[in-house]
Amino acid sequence: MNLQKTLGPQASSHLRLIGMALLWGASWPAGRMVAQHMPPLAASGLRFVLAALVLLPWMYMAGGMGQLKTWSARRWLGMAAAAATGVFGYAAFFLSGLQHLPASKAALVITLNPVVTLLLAAWIFRERLNRTIGLGMLVAAMGAALVISHGNPLQLLSSGVGVGELMILGCVVCWVSYTLIGRAILTGVDALSTTAVTSTMGAIMLLLASLVVEGPQGMAGVVHAGGTAWGALLFLAWGSTALAYAWYFDGVKALGAGAASGYITLVPVIGVICSALWLGEQVDASMLVGGALAVAGTAVMNWGRRQPAPLAGAARAG
Repeated sequence: MNLQKTLGPQASSHLRLIGMALLWGASWPAGRMVAQHMPPLAASGLRFVLAALVLLPWMYMAGGMGQLKTWSARRWLGMAAAAATGVFGYAAFFLSGLQHLPASKAALVITLNPVVTLLLAAWIFRERLNRTIGLGMLVAAMGAALVISHGNPLQLLSSGVGVGELMILGCVVCWVSYTLIGRAILTGVDALSTTAVTSTMGAIMLLLASLVVEGPQGMAGVVHAGGTAWGALLFLAWGSTALAYAWYFDGVKALGAGAASGYITLVPVIGVICSALWLGEQVDASMLVGGALAVAGTAVMNWGRRQPAPLAGAARAG
């Protein structure tokens, strides 16, 4: 039975967005399984090779291949930069960080993504901020600091952060860079084409890096990993990448980017729950409080971004 006919177009889009949040949330424990049994660069490279095997035919069927011939050198350079940050850098930090850090904690640290992105967008592109967005940023940053410091933010000043936390913060830097590159250079390219092309380019970068850093043993370690690790890798490639992006694009098209992005707030919560259920990870008080603050701050930021800009006359009157 057709889901859209049964529930209506908007209801089915909301369900797909919930599915997207579930897949992206579950990517954290899946990544932890892969990181514990496979070399990170080789596994990441194979993940995006497998994803590209789905994304490129999807792009072809959507009629997106013809546009590649018309892209300028600047656009191709932009794609390469986006692939280097959003795929190569993010994926390498993602699995390397999960070698040292529980998946539940890593999923909460990543809530810094929208905070840093909005701050830099306001600085570079003069994107509008308001008090609601500022409040959300502050709350989300406080929550992330609690999670990173195990409930003692002052400890960050004296002892710093661990290797795992630094790696996941590297994910934040890479994703923010990817987002800002897309804003500056890739305007006018649809999301499917950007994802398919950057995934393919990023896969090549990751495989080359694996050969240099891990040697032939890297791919051999992936091939000889157990069935559980391979299942997690296939889930990352086809579930968390290809299918989740398909559902996200559907939600953006049907409901708008603002409504669709609101569902991303659920991702860290789902990541913590899945990590506790599947991996038996312990969730302490600092993670509960910090996670609640981070998710609440992200929700407040999304709400603030949907508020209309004040009228010029009203702004001057204050």
